[in-house]
Amino acid sequence: MTTPLVDMRNISISFGGVRAVDDVSIDLHAGEVVGLLGHNGAGKSTLIKILSGAYRKDSGQIFVNGKEVTINSPRDARDQNIETIYQTLALADNLDAASNLFLGRELTTPLGFVDDAKMEAETRKIMARLNPNFKKLSEPVSALSGGQRQSVAIARAVYFNAKILIMDEPTAALGVHETKMVAELIDELKKQGLGIFLISHDTHEMMELCDRVSVMKNGQLVDTVRVEDVTEDDILGMIILGKKPSKAA
Repeated sequence: MTTPLVDMRNISISFGGVRAVDDVSIDLHAGEVVGLLGHNGAGKSTLIKILSGAYRKDSGQIFVNGKEVTINSPRDARDQNIETIYQTLALADNLDAASNLFLGRELTTPLGFVDDAKMEAETRKIMARLNPNFKKLSEPVSALSGGQRQSVAIARAVYFNAKILIMDEPTAALGVHETKMVAELIDELKKQGLGIFLISHDTHEMMELCDRVSVMKNGQLVDTVRVEDVTEDDILGMIILGKKPSKAA
């Protein structure tokens, strides 16, 4: 097996005496989507916030490309090419796609002025790679559909060299067409060798989008299974009963 992009080993964290994540190990390879499932409070979001630098683990180790790393802040995570796309997307509604893509990291001319033309050209290039149908480059993102907004948030992460992408409920509140657009984006990112952690409540979506799923319950890992080895009912059994599927390889 190749070295995982990310290997989280024996991760634990407590809040006020409650173990939110209890000795959990998961990994992620290049060109793979690993889904994280579980009820609210199962620990999946907390685990992933440790990887994104929002929380500091109490114990355990994180390896990126086989090398142990320390992640104590979102900046540390970005330094490891880990980017998080939250459900809220964190876009500036009044700005267009290019301004959002380079928000806080604007390109400038030799004289120090913001180089709008260069930023638009770069945005066209990355969008052509990710979502060739995206044409609304000059409109404020408030005028974009949910799937198009996801495209902008994903393009921003990929442009700034993300190798590991954390996507939190990427299709929540999207229609069928929009959900398909995000699925196509995820497929494209896989082809480009990114590794994606996907957090979702939708078991059917996880079966469609993921290569493996890790199910958590009460802060512990129930199991990690390959999607092709299990049924949706098996996964529901893991979520609800905390029971490993008997057929899983």
